[in-house]
Amino acid sequence: MQPLVSVILPNYNYSRFLDERIESILSQSMQDFELILLDDASTDNSTEVLEKYASHPKVSHYVVNSTNSGSPFAQWQKGVSLAKGKYIWIAEADDSSTPEFLEKSITTMEANPNVVLCFTGSKAIDQNGEPLQIDFTRLTTKRMQKRIGSTLIHKGTDYIVHNMFWGCYVYNASATVFRRECSDADMFAQSMRMRNSGDWLFWTKLMERGDVAEIYESLNIIRRHQNTTTENGRRSGNLYLEDVDVMAYIATKHKTGLYRNIVRYGAFIKFIRRSQFPDEIKKQILDKLKRKAGAGTTYFRLERIHKFLWNIIPGLMSMQSDRL
Repeated sequence: MQPLVSVILPNYNYSRFLDERIESILSQSMQDFELILLDDASTDNSTEVLEKYASHPKVSHYVVNSTNSGSPFAQWQKGVSLAKGKYIWIAEADDSSTPEFLEKSITTMEANPNVVLCFTGSKAIDQNGEPLQIDFTRLTTKRMQKRIGSTLIHKGTDYIVHNMFWGCYVYNASATVFRRECSDADMFAQSMRMRNSGDWLFWTKLMERGDVAEIYESLNIIRRHQNTTTENGRRSGNLYLEDVDVMAYIATKHKTGLYRNIVRYGAFIKFIRRSQFPDEIKKQILDKLKRKAGAGTTYFRLERIHKFLWNIIPGLMSMQSDRL
């Protein structure tokens, strides 16, 4: 009998978190799943920990790469290629979850056949497991606080324009479940060309194929620490080079409109100019944005218009999105 869910655990050098992570999966209140363990040629003692679970009845595959793949999305694709479930959960090795995460996510998706992607709120912890006061779910406003404990379904293309254009609102793969049949090799191939923003592009392309469900409960536990691909990309500036590609893709494909483009690109320009990156990196990022956002005067007009609007209507321009 095929499992309803395939849980993919891709690991690279996170041996210190693996026991907690795997136990959080095995203790889910919904047990109709297979667990696929993947190790990307770790140099720590990850395989010693993983081997303790390799013969567990829930583990359907245990694969250790002989050489590092160089991309987390290559491991995602490998896991999906091995998966038998209707749904996919990428349970990242340094995160954790509450026992209800899978049950509530899958119940929502089973009740809404057009939903291709469902994600929940998250609690944040540091590398030692201590709580962090970070609001990943963006529930601090009065409007959003009213949603706590509820679930909303959004049309995917609307969610892209109103939310994903402003940033990767699906901020953590571990908080997310998606339909396996809605992903394909081309989506993974495009994400694999990126090291930092491939997930943003991947989730966007999934949303083009159906609806999005948001569960406003903190059912996921995300671990924040310095030694992550995202943090390294943010410090080097490489993340922002890739962000330009995703922003431009969304603006072109989904016709985000002049006003959103002015606010989004203008704020991005302002952020890069004020950053501590070396001038060479700043120039590289802004030159790429110039090519992507529109050649010549269009680019500089965006920056001037944004500055003008910021001065006359700062409250409006300080909006980070027009989110659903």
